[in-house]
Amino acid sequence: MDSGLVKEVCIENNRIYFETEEDGKTLAYQTGATRDDRLVDRLLNAKSPNPGGKISFSQIAPKENSPVLNFFLLWILPGLIFYFIWRQAGKSLQSRLGAGGNFMSFGSSGAKIYAESDIKATFADVAGQDEAKEMLKEIVDFLHNPARYAEIGASLPKGALLVGPPGTGKTLIARALAGEARVPFFAISGSEFVQMFVGMGAAKVRDLFKQAGEKAPCIIFIDEIDAIGKRRETGMGGNDEREQTLNQLLTEMDGFDGRKGVVILAATNRPESLDKALLRPGRFDRRVQMELPDLEGRKAILAVHLKKVKHEEAVDIGIVARATAGSSGAELANIVNEAALRAVRMERKAVTTADLEESVETVLAGAQKKNKILSSAEKKIVAYHEIGHALVAAMQTHSAPVHKITIIPRTSGALGYTLQVDSGERLLQTKEDLFNRIVTLTGGRSAEELMCGTVTTGASNDIEQATRLARAMVTRYGMSGKYDMMELETVSNPYLGGDSSLTCAPETVADVDAEVLQIIKAAHEKAKGIIAENKEVMHRAASFLMERETITGEEFMQIVREVGKPGAK
Repeated sequence: MDSGLVKEVCIENNRIYFETEEDGKTLAYQTGATRDDRLVDRLLNAKSPNPGGKISFSQIAPKENSPVLNFFLLWILPGLIFYFIWRQAGKSLQSRLGAGGNFMSFGSSGAKIYAESDIKATFADVAGQDEAKEMLKEIVDFLHNPARYAEIGASLPKGALLVGPPGTGKTLIARALAGEARVPFFAISGSEFVQMFVGMGAAKVRDLFKQAGEKAPCIIFIDEIDAIGKRRETGMGGNDEREQTLNQLLTEMDGFDGRKGVVILAATNRPESLDKALLRPGRFDRRVQMELPDLEGRKAILAVHLKKVKHEEAVDIGIVARATAGSSGAELANIVNEAALRAVRMERKAVTTADLEESVETVLAGAQKKNKILSSAEKKIVAYHEIGHALVAAMQTHSAPVHKITIIPRTSGALGYTLQVDSGERLLQTKEDLFNRIVTLTGGRSAEELMCGTVTTGASNDIEQATRLARAMVTRYGMSGKYDMMELETVSNPYLGGDSSLTCAPETVADVDAEVLQIIKAAHEKAKGIIAENKEVMHRAASFLMERETITGEEFMQIVREVGKPGAK
C-alpha cells in the first residue's frame, strides 16, 4: 500500500482483497484481516496509479441472521433433537420392560393370552406321548369336575414340569391340555422375565399371576423356565435380578390356592439346573417326562402328520419309523413336510413311500449333490468303502439289516453311505451289539486297505463314531474287563447332547485310552478278516454299485447269497 501500486481494496469479513498495477499488468491478491485501527485512514491517504491518485476502497458489511432464524437455530432445533432422542429411548425401554401399551407399564407380564375358543389343539394332536397324556388327564378332570375332588379334600397339583429333549412336543401338549380343559391359556417364555433393571422381572411375575387369578380356572405355561429358575448362587456375584424374579415366582406359587383351578405348566430341557426350591412338593408337584418316541410312537406321529398332506394309501409308515430311531416328533414332522415338498418337485399329486424314504435320507445325510461328480478312481474307492460296511454288517448276527447303499454325494459332505434299518425297537444293547457296531464302522477303512491298497480321509466320521462308542463302553457302560463297573465319566445336559467329563485320576486317563484302543483294534481286525474271506462278494457288489450308484439291501443280499460263504459271525 505504501509502494503506491495498490489500485483497489475490498474488505469482507476476515479477508482483504486488493489489486495492484505493475508494469502495465493488473494483479489480484488476498490476505487475512489485520488488527490495524488506522487502516481506513491509511487507505484514504495512500497514493495509487488510479486517475486522481486515490485507492478505490470498499467494505462489505457482514450479513446478520433474521431474528426468526436465530430463534429456530437456538431454541426450536435443539428441542426437536432432544425430543427425537427421548422418544427413541422410550421405545427401546418399553420393548425391554413389557409391551403393555403405555410407556410407564413397566410391570406388564407380556404373556400371550388365548381364550378357550382360540385353542384348537387337543390330546388327539399329541402322538407318541401316551404316558405324559395320562398324567395330565387328571388335571383336565379336576378342572371339569372340581366338586369330586373338593368332596374328599384333594387339591389340584399346583404345577407340572414338562421335561425332555427339544422337539418332543412340550409346548404342544401344554396347549392341548388347555384345549381339552377349555380354559384360558397364558403362554410366556422364561427369557421374557429377564430384565435389565432389578425388580422388573418380579413385577412381571406378579402381573402374570394377578391376571391368571382373575381368569381362573386357567393354565399358565412358562416355556424354558430354566432362564429364571436356575439354581441360586451360594456365594457372592449372583444375578440379583434373576434371583428376585425366581423368589417372586416361588412366593406366587405358594400363595395360590390349588382349589381355584389355576394350573402352572413349565417346560425345560435342563431339569438338573433348576433350583431345588422350585421342585419341592407344593410348587411343581408333578414331573412329566417327554421322551423321544419309541417305534410305535413314531408310527403314530407320522400318521398324525400324514393326515395333513395328500398321500398314497399304500404308504409304508413302518419302514420310515424303523429308519428314524432316535428322532423327535418335530423331526418326524419335518420329514413328512420334506416328503410333500419332494412330491411337488417330482410333479406328483400325492406323497409316496419313496418320497418319505428320500426325506429321511435328506434329514440324516443331507440332500443329493447332483453337480458333484466323482472321478472313476474316487468312485471305485467309495464303492468298496460302502460295500465294506454293508458286508461286515451282513456277516454279523448282532447287526441291523442293510436297507440301502449309495455312492451319491450328499450336502453333509458324505460321498456315500450305508443305511441300516433294524427290524424292531431295541431298548437295551449288549456288549456284543456295541462291539459289532464298531466292527461295522471299521469295515469301510478295512475295505480300502484290502481291496484298494490305500487309506483315505473318507473314514473320518467312522473313526469318530467308533472311538466315541468304544470310550463309552469303557467309561460309562462298565464293559471293560479292567475297570469292571467303575464309573469313569459323567454326563451333563443329557437332553442337550450330553456333554461328558472324565471323573478319574489323571494317571487313569492313559489306561482308559489303552482300553479304547484295544477294543477298536480288535474290531478292525475282525472286519478285515470278514472282508478277506469274501473278496469275490466285494468285487461283484462294488461293480454293481458303481454301475447303479444306489442299490437296495435286498439286491446286495442277493449277491451275498449267490457268491458269499454261508453263515454269520
